Amino acid sequence: MSNGETRTAFVTGGARGIGEAIAIDLAKAGHKVAVADLRTELAADVVKAIEAAGGTALAVQLDVTDEASVIAAIAETNEKLGPVGIVVNAAGWDDLKPFTAHDEAFRQRVVDINFHGPLRVIHAALPTLLEQKWGRVINIGSDAGRVGSSLESTYSGAKAGLIGFTKTLARENARKGITANTVCPGPTDTPMLRETVEAAENAEAVLGAMVKGVPMKRLGKPEEIAGAVTYFASDAAGYVTGQTLSVSGGLTMAG
Repeated sequence: MSNGETRTAFVTGGARGIGEAIAIDLAKAGHKVAVADLRTELAADVVKAIEAAGGTALAVQLDVTDEASVIAAIAETNEKLGPVGIVVNAAGWDDLKPFTAHDEAFRQRVVDINFHGPLRVIHAALPTLLEQKWGRVINIGSDAGRVGSSLESTYSGAKAGLIGFTKTLARENARKGITANTVCPGPTDTPMLRETVEAAENAEAVLGAMVKGVPMKRLGKPEEIAGAVTYFASDAAGYVTGQTLSVSGGLTMAG
């Protein structure tokens, strides 16, 4: 396969925030992009922006908590854009509250979206990657999954599980032309972060604490996360697999 060849990318949570930035950046890199999200109207807006810039994209209805929805979305993408080669799991959800306030329904929702969701997507897409003998899987983790994060206990556990799963996926497929890596954002200025913070008590204090904890003293930008994903999706990253990259303004620094 030639360097820089056009691939089909499947981006979950692609309608806004980090997912939207990833979809746009992958399109700029020359890939065809399926913008997969529950919010089909917003996904259609992202598609319009990509097409206006000369790219190729498709809005796809997706509920990562529903296996049938995941299978149908992958099948639709394979049919309309060509076989999926790049899988990006950016869909996620959380709510800030202490573990004592986590009931069973809350825990199940957090784990279902942030951990089981990516597993469903990868399980549905992997046969296509194996058939091509080429693939890139990039999961959006979180620094919460690397070092923990106050008020995000279940979320941190789900993201830590995703990091471990990605490493094992990388090992199992290292000789099959498929790489798997995790990008871990720090606090990033997205609609989800703003909604989560605003729902918490002392919202301004919570946001201030997030910024204070980052050595660069600012929130990340979705575009900064997208650049890391586009690198992992490239042919240039063909010898990089099983890695966890924090894009967090120095919030965590691996030894």
